[in-house]
This record gives sequence, C-alpha cells and structure tokens, in this order.
Amino acid sequence: MEFKSVTTKEEFKEVLDQNLGVLFYFSTISCSVGEALEPKVISLLENNFPKVPFYFIDMNASPEISANNNVFVEPTILVFFDGKETIRKSRIISISDLSDSISRIYKLAFE
Repeated sequence: MEFKSVTTKEEFKEVLDQNLGVLFYFSTISCSVGEALEPKVISLLENNFPKVPFYFIDMNASPEISANNNVFVEPTILVFFDGKETIRKSRIISISDLSDSISRIYKLAFE
C-alpha cells in the first residue's frame, strides 16, 4: 500500500468524496506510539480491508484538519464510510478491536 497523506481541508474533502470507505491516521512524526502502530494499521487494511485506503495526517503540519475533526490526541484513527465518520479510536488502540469495528461496516459497504 502506498503512503498517502493529506495536508489541506480541500484534500481531506476530496478524499472523502472519492472513497466509499477511508481511514485517516492522525499523528505526528515525533509520536513513538503512533510510529509503532502505523505499520500495523496499514497491514490490517492491506490484508483484510483492501478497499479502504490509508491516509496519514500530520497533526503538526495540518492543525486545521485536526481541529475540524476534533482530533486533539495522537494517534487518532478516524474511519469514514459514505462520507460519515463511523469509527473513532484514540491513544491506546487495539488492532483486533479496530478490525472488528471496520469489519462490520466493510461487509455492508463492499460485499
């Protein structure tokens, strides 16, 4: 899966408009928890939810996107389906819980 990032509100809206499902990963490059979790989330999407793209949002570089989405802790994962936020996980994130949450909606959206 290629690394994609969003840096502006316009890009954020464009990604939402172009994807039925999408995962936004909010963190900073200095967050050790975020750095450790990120490859696990990418792997989860690649292996189990290939139709949901991963987008990284650097909270330091794009504070407006973070504020508009009420994201104030890192890491935070927001998953949108059909343009609506359906999953929000922050700080201590269980990959198995995230997988279960995505799975329910993914089946409805894509299968």
